[in-house]
Amino acid sequence: MNTWATSKKQHSKKKPAQALATAPVGPGYAQRSDAMQAAHEIASAHDLEPAWVRQTLAQARYVPAIAKAVTPPAVGVAKNWAAYRARFIEPQRIQAAVAFWRAQRAALLRAQQQTGVPPEIIVGIIGIETLYGQHPGNYRVLDALATLAFDFPASHPRAAERSAYFRGELGHYLSLTQRSATDPTSLRGSYAGAMGLPQFMPSSWGKYAIDFDGDGKIDLFASAADAIGSVANYFKAFGWQPGLATHYPVTFDVQKLDLPTLLTPDILPTFSVGRFQAHGVLLTGDALQHTGKLALIELQNGDDSPSYVAGTDNFYTITRYNWSSYYAMAVIELGQAAKQALELPTHVRQ
Repeated sequence: MNTWATSKKQHSKKKPAQALATAPVGPGYAQRSDAMQAAHEIASAHDLEPAWVRQTLAQARYVPAIAKAVTPPAVGVAKNWAAYRARFIEPQRIQAAVAFWRAQRAALLRAQQQTGVPPEIIVGIIGIETLYGQHPGNYRVLDALATLAFDFPASHPRAAERSAYFRGELGHYLSLTQRSATDPTSLRGSYAGAMGLPQFMPSSWGKYAIDFDGDGKIDLFASAADAIGSVANYFKAFGWQPGLATHYPVTFDVQKLDLPTLLTPDILPTFSVGRFQAHGVLLTGDALQHTGKLALIELQNGDDSPSYVAGTDNFYTITRYNWSSYYAMAVIELGQAAKQALELPTHVRQ
């Protein structure tokens, strides 16, 4: 999930889980003074037994492939929305989305009733994240978080900030496993330490995960209902507005177009409809009745011309799950494709 290990602009390309899971591990953290010092800080911050935290961190291992996975791409590598989209909006994933929607229809409708988040957005999120649980990640979460907490690549422009972030997530993870009486060496997830069908980071699990199937526990690994309810709860907490579109199509008045001004706020909705049009963006239909703010979303297409849409506050809310306009658009389009396939007559789908 969420906002942990990807760039602000483009969702990082996920490595094949099986290939990375077999990557060799490096030395452990038992002899690392920084890790043992962090153990005391984590124990104090989360009211945990210091000896238990030290003993647990001593079992964590550095995984070189994880450090490599968060290394920024080489300068000059062009983003390509068309290629990115093709990886996710494809027949196998759409079919899996339809099957998931049918199997979980009651939970999806209940989540919508309680939060206003429509089924297609929840279906899109879980489909992009793990293909409905088929690819939840095979790294030990303890190893992933320790590697990124103590050995985040120094070449990254935000290395210190990201390292601090993952130290915080490591603390939340140890607290989570302690509260749930779970062996912290047993859980597996993504190379960034995200877990379960919706790929929640430990802090998000603690804040937003809910028991949606009523069995008295929260299980984002095996309970599709808990995953559905938790994703909806996450979006509600980040300001999802029921009934609001995620984006609108745009065209440009090339004589007025002021792209530098329009793109400066990035994906943050900043412009009224009037200011949008004053800067050369042409809107039609429902977009003209929009009363909130808009952002011009640019999706680069390699050497071809970029694609553009007007993003609303709900588009921005989806990016709170992963800080990427490419990711958000893929979530939206996968959900829409599943909804359309679900509504088609059987003979047409075949």
